[in-house]
Amino acid sequence: VIVMNHPTAIMVGYTPILTCHTEHVSCCFAEIISKVDRRSGQEVEKEPKSLKNGEAAFVRLVPSKPICVESFEENPQLGRFLIRDMQRTVAVGII
Repeated sequence: VIVMNHPTAIMVGYTPILTCHTEHVSCCFAEIISKVDRRSGQEVEKEPKSLKNGEAAFVRLVPSKPICVESFEENPQLGRFLIRDMQRTVAVGII
């Protein structure tokens, strides 16, 4: 996930709307696994407390209902998702 436009910090328990394909489902940030460098992909910090604008991380999202998704490796067009909150895009990511 790459955080693009969030007024504060994203922490575990944050519940925005996940948009993947044509699905719009609320999801919860269950775990922030590690913060990574956006350019190199190298791990910067394990289990950070929060994510701020411009930061990238591996996270575990739990949707409120089951959804069908594709992995980015198998189908790049369908392996992307948006995180939206407050009528704007907060973050983007790949599966």
